[in-house]
Amino acid sequence: MRWQLSEEQEAYRDSFSGWLADVAPAQTVRQWLDTNDTAPFRDRFIGDGWSGVGLPESIGGQGGGLVELALTSELLATACAPSAAWLADSLSGVPGVGSAVLLSPADVIPGQGPGLTLDAEDRLHGTVRSVLAGDLGSRFIAVVEGPDGPALRLVPADGVRVVARRLLDRSRSVADVIVDNAVSEPLDVDASAFLRQYAARAAVLVAADSLGVMVKMLEMAVAYSKQRQQFGVLIGSFQAVKHAAATMLVEVEAARSAVYFAAASVDADGPQSDLHAAAVKAQVTAAGSRVADSALTLHGAIGYTWEHDLHLFYKRAKLNESLYGRPETWNERIADSLALV
Repeated sequence: MRWQLSEEQEAYRDSFSGWLADVAPAQTVRQWLDTNDTAPFRDRFIGDGWSGVGLPESIGGQGGGLVELALTSELLATACAPSAAWLADSLSGVPGVGSAVLLSPADVIPGQGPGLTLDAEDRLHGTVRSVLAGDLGSRFIAVVEGPDGPALRLVPADGVRVVARRLLDRSRSVADVIVDNAVSEPLDVDASAFLRQYAARAAVLVAADSLGVMVKMLEMAVAYSKQRQQFGVLIGSFQAVKHAAATMLVEVEAARSAVYFAAASVDADGPQSDLHAAAVKAQVTAAGSRVADSALTLHGAIGYTWEHDLHLFYKRAKLNESLYGRPETWNERIADSLALV
């Protein structure tokens, strides 16, 4: 099945692609990443109104849904634009709360990490390692384990201590968030339902990011194969190179249909939406890692150099494979949900 976007979604893709080409060309993105200063992009992204796309108008968004967010995620990845803050904000939309970062480790399925503890005076305590955008949050959503299951509490940034951690992929950021005797307020939401939906949406948007990286690396590999000569001929004429590029294209097209089908399914909260989300997180991020390896092989030695842009996308694809849980973890979730016996 080939997924078809609506006319409005195609128009949004064209408009946002044009904006990214103007605001985030490769040289500018490199400057942001080299200086570890993503604020100029974040400020422009918010100021020009893109941060509200895909979010309900009830929480200050511009409407749309997860398909539009997946489009945004894919296109941000094709530019290797900084996206940690956008992803955290897009996932944590609690009515009446707005922008906040969920305190959950970035390498596990959201909600699966250890929760914080609440003392008798309603003060929060605990440490959450490697929180995506933990260094960029102005407020945090804490998960507290209680006798009746998880609960959510809102914590201001001045109630935590943040220790930034470096990633090989500099287009995203994580930080350890230390909460010690912090004042918080309870959120009147179903915590279990929120975390389930958060995990499904995170799976789809990370998969969409991998799709965007795959598209870009395929484009780069094909362009390079039309320029690089070996034995007096273009390497793009070699059968092995053609087969590798064709395999990459198949991975991209399969990923595209799967990602947008899963986005629509999760948005509709259908009976199998969690399985669809798990499948694309497992399959598409693994495919992204394979495409990254193939693109590096087709580039040869130049692909290993700092000066070539390929390494930016390669590292992003590799991080996506483990971001919010590795493929095998999501495959286990699928297996646990199936009536196999």
